[in-house]
Amino acid sequence: MGDSEAVVADSSAMMDYTSAAYNSAGSGAYSSQATGDPTASGGYPNSAGQEGQSSAMYDGNATTVENGNAFDNLGGASAAPEFVDGSAPTMSAEEERLWSILRANSLDFNAWTALIEETEKVAENNILKIRKVYDAFLAEFPLCYGYWKKYADHEARIGSMDKVVEVYERAVQGVTYSVDIWVLYCAFAIETYGDPETIRRLFERGLAYVGTDYLSFPLWDKYIEYEYMHQEWSRLAAIYTRIFENPNQQLDRYFNSFKELAGSRPLSELRTAEEAAANVSGPVSEADGQVNEGEVHPDAAEQMQKPLTAGSTEAEELEKYVAIREELYKKAKELDSKIIGFETAIRRPYFHVRPLNVAELENWHNYLDFVEREGDFNKVVKLYERCLIACANYPEYWIRYVLCMEASGSMDLANNALVRATQVFVKRQPEIHLFAARFKEQNGDIEGAQAAYHLVHSEISPGLLEAIIKHANMECRLGKLEDAFSLYEQAIAIEKGKEHSQTLPMLYAQYSRFSYLVSGNAKKAREILTGALDHVQLSKPFLEALIHFETILPQPREIDYLQSLVDKFISPNSDGSAADKEDLSSIFLEAAYGAYSSYGSNYAAPQVPTSVPQIASYGVYPTTTYPMQSFPQQSYAQPTAATTLTPAQQPPPAAAAAPQAYYGGPYY
Repeated sequence: MGDSEAVVADSSAMMDYTSAAYNSAGSGAYSSQATGDPTASGGYPNSAGQEGQSSAMYDGNATTVENGNAFDNLGGASAAPEFVDGSAPTMSAEEERLWSILRANSLDFNAWTALIEETEKVAENNILKIRKVYDAFLAEFPLCYGYWKKYADHEARIGSMDKVVEVYERAVQGVTYSVDIWVLYCAFAIETYGDPETIRRLFERGLAYVGTDYLSFPLWDKYIEYEYMHQEWSRLAAIYTRIFENPNQQLDRYFNSFKELAGSRPLSELRTAEEAAANVSGPVSEADGQVNEGEVHPDAAEQMQKPLTAGSTEAEELEKYVAIREELYKKAKELDSKIIGFETAIRRPYFHVRPLNVAELENWHNYLDFVEREGDFNKVVKLYERCLIACANYPEYWIRYVLCMEASGSMDLANNALVRATQVFVKRQPEIHLFAARFKEQNGDIEGAQAAYHLVHSEISPGLLEAIIKHANMECRLGKLEDAFSLYEQAIAIEKGKEHSQTLPMLYAQYSRFSYLVSGNAKKAREILTGALDHVQLSKPFLEALIHFETILPQPREIDYLQSLVDKFISPNSDGSAADKEDLSSIFLEAAYGAYSSYGSNYAAPQVPTSVPQIASYGVYPTTTYPMQSFPQQSYAQPTAATTLTPAQQPPPAAAAAPQAYYGGPYY
């Protein structure tokens, strides 16, 4: 299967895959399916689908399946984990301390690295103990390819070769689009396996994912080194030909090396057997149009397969042989000139818990914009996967990926990306779950949408105002008004039980407006706000909400009542700041004595106190922008040129139309 097909092949098989190696990430024992051949299909995914790192790999008991943490299966209140047989390992005091820290916060990267170091120091040859800590860590941080390598080294030292293969298989599931992990896996295969075809299949498997990566040269170098060592000159020449088909940071070096090879070996040694038999200068294409499993430009491919002129000399044939590859090289250099700015701006292509700077984040968006406009679906998918190694902790890129795949008709890839985001990489960030809820609702998965909201309410961010509003809006869209009202009432009851809740005033305000807009009952809406005064302190955001709400109600308006509340807030004895009092006074005067219609349209949104844990603006009253949490916020616009993408199977015509925005009007 060629590189272009490897990514867009049927993904359903990959979505169903459950890694045997994840039988129990904390068990210290696995159901081994190692065959001695790292490229045998066995229980491992092959390169038939890019979703090799899909949600299925995280189905093991100790991995983070439903937004819990990696310790859910370790049981009990003790800090010490247990092995699958129920025995508990001997723990040093430092290990116990670090396990306790990680039970409270399994995303504490520094605690993890300290625990790994301590465990390695005290475990000696206890492979079960080493597996325990690596399994738990890599369930949380599967993109850390260096730790997969360390884990494999431990298995090689005190485990077995089958276990090493298992670890590497899990590694290439966890970080499939990492050049580095494929280099490490192939290096292991070269040292371990004697069969060249086994090793070549592994190289080809890795290149199907990362061979077109601009920084893929370490893997190509390793492949070239292997074939050079075996003096397989025709294979070596074929590798160079494939490299010339795409931009690469080391493209010039490769072309110079190829010319040296062509100048040092006779043409008969450079051609493959198929090329020699067909008497052509370029690699022979198979029925599906592939050339040595790579992609070539159509005009170059046609030129490659023209028969050599009868009676041409060896020198002439060699000149043509080199010229065809030089043409490929020049075309790759042309594309290189278009992307070099994006590539050089990528300062950290690997995963790390440290935040990326703004310039690098913007560069990824710009690069994705460019590739989407180009319209090559395969390249779009691969660039997103590269991006989501460096930007794995940023929901905005996962959201963008999901929307792009949906817009191009690739729902398997969209759902796969969403699963990885919500179950592994940004599982504790409410933004991704709110997006997931709306996405699932839009695609008819109402139960999934409700589950996403309940997860936010119960575990991710209880009391989050945005989640309550969006969930209630969904129930309203479904025609379940009583359920929508109940959501507000339950949230209000919970917040009333808290001392000095700053969410409570805005909950009342939102509930009142929601009630009026969906039922038209102005009396009930006013009763909600009047009842709120017994439970909340007067504040600028709450009074702004009352003022704005009054402007949308039918006559008669209760201006005198509002004025009494405003007077109380702006009195010298109140707690509000002078600036807040002045602003609120101006807002009230405009609303009370100006044109109500103009006030409503020019209304300045009230600001919730910064201590209220909200995450984003939402399209409901009063269109407030709440202080964000530590992760960046992304607008959910559709990708710039999504409809130009060309996946293996075109979406039906209806799918080409821009779908309704997920975060549209206030309630519908």
